Amino acid sequence: MARCSVWRRPVVLPLCWKDELTTLGVRCSSSMPVVKSFNEIPGLWKNGVANLYNFWKLDGFRNLHRIMSQNFKTYGPIYREKIGYYESVNIINPEDAAIVFRAEGHYPRRLQVEPWTAYREYRNRKCGVLLKNGEDWRSNRVVLNKEVISPKMLENFVPLLDEVGQDFVARVHKKIKRSGQNKWTTDLSEELFKYALESVSLVLYGERLGLMLDYIDPEAQRFIDCITLMFKTTSPMLYIPPGLLRRIGSKVWRDHVEAWDGIFNQADRCIQNIYRQLRQDSGMPEKYPGVLASLLMLDKLSIEDIKASVAELMAGGVDTTSITLLWTLYELAKQPNLQEELRAEVAAARAESQGDLLEMLKRIPLVKGALKETLRLHPVAVSLQRYIAEDIIVQNYHIPAGTLVQLGLYAMGRDPKVFARPEQYQPSRWLKTEAHYFRSLAFGFGPRQCLGRRIAEAEMQLFLIHMLENFRVEKQRHMEVQSTFELILLPDKPILLTLKPLETSL
Repeated sequence: MARCSVWRRPVVLPLCWKDELTTLGVRCSSSMPVVKSFNEIPGLWKNGVANLYNFWKLDGFRNLHRIMSQNFKTYGPIYREKIGYYESVNIINPEDAAIVFRAEGHYPRRLQVEPWTAYREYRNRKCGVLLKNGEDWRSNRVVLNKEVISPKMLENFVPLLDEVGQDFVARVHKKIKRSGQNKWTTDLSEELFKYALESVSLVLYGERLGLMLDYIDPEAQRFIDCITLMFKTTSPMLYIPPGLLRRIGSKVWRDHVEAWDGIFNQADRCIQNIYRQLRQDSGMPEKYPGVLASLLMLDKLSIEDIKASVAELMAGGVDTTSITLLWTLYELAKQPNLQEELRAEVAAARAESQGDLLEMLKRIPLVKGALKETLRLHPVAVSLQRYIAEDIIVQNYHIPAGTLVQLGLYAMGRDPKVFARPEQYQPSRWLKTEAHYFRSLAFGFGPRQCLGRRIAEAEMQLFLIHMLENFRVEKQRHMEVQSTFELILLPDKPILLTLKPLETSL
């Protein structure tokens, strides 16, 4: 961690900084206040061991988001903390986030997921772009951007994602019919997990796993189990060095290795299938073969680099989208009138686009607003992190280069100074013309934003289109659900929802 001596001299900002800060609403004048030192930032950062003990007593591993929100109420819009060996400066204001992102440098770095990098070192495997840094990250990312996050790739992804969406609707209709009650009440978390895994597998690997069927192939089930086990074993190792757990041969480490082995084995199997298919077929495939095959045919990255990045995309693209969809259905079930508004928008978009799905996706701003609103109230990640590449001044405190700075996404989304009536679920707030400057950051920002963003957004938008066109969603009257932290933010109890076919639920 970079250190800074007490620094009390007035700071003269470059003219370009003054211009930029003025546009952000930060006053700059000849009588700028004296900048305070890094060691004057409020918070609990002097005794990391004691803080870790108190954090454990507060069940901080599950309540990280609530503790963070409380700390902002206690210390203000910026505070510094040290928990064990983990040290950061935490911020909540969008304007301050803008300053941090300007200082992320040419090779932005965020907090590493240590268990994931430890596995790669143990098995001598390459890291993908999620875990890479420096020039190696940038050179890989430039290639992947064109194949994964470029807007023009939507025309390849949308037909595949729509196919899975239609199959999910058919599966729900079948469940309703079997119930004999013309409705289906269930915890949808497992079904949504399968939907997300089937979707991302088709887009990345170009093949179906068959998870929308009643019978699941044992090989596909093993892959599901590996994804689940990987997440389950990551959380306990976030604050305990994985190297230590590896040395003592702990079960959580052995299970983590087994899980990642299974995920990489799936990638190996798909690569073999793709090469087999390419040998059999002459010329380019008639339909989009998936990201993995596209990258292999492009031949701009090594097979190991491709495999690593695709495996990370797969691992990071299942729980994140399935949980967001579950929260969205929960929020819509609480507001039947809002649900009807969204349904009317979808119906109008379907009619106006005349079956053109890409065109339809341009005509559903309220549906997109609903997903943004879900991610405001129920972000997948508690915070967004950057190691700043240069010294910055935030809230009149000097923060030295090399410091880990976290933007509290959960806390910001519920801050009345940032969002009017933050407790209310209002998708329409995202339709207003005023700037939403650095307020919607669920997928990150800049060159290090989520690589799978385009896939995830299209997947979730198409899912909501299909669900709104086919079902009315209801919840139990007195059910209220909160969040708990397990690497990502999850519901703290099962969310029971009732799905009714539209034609009979009036």
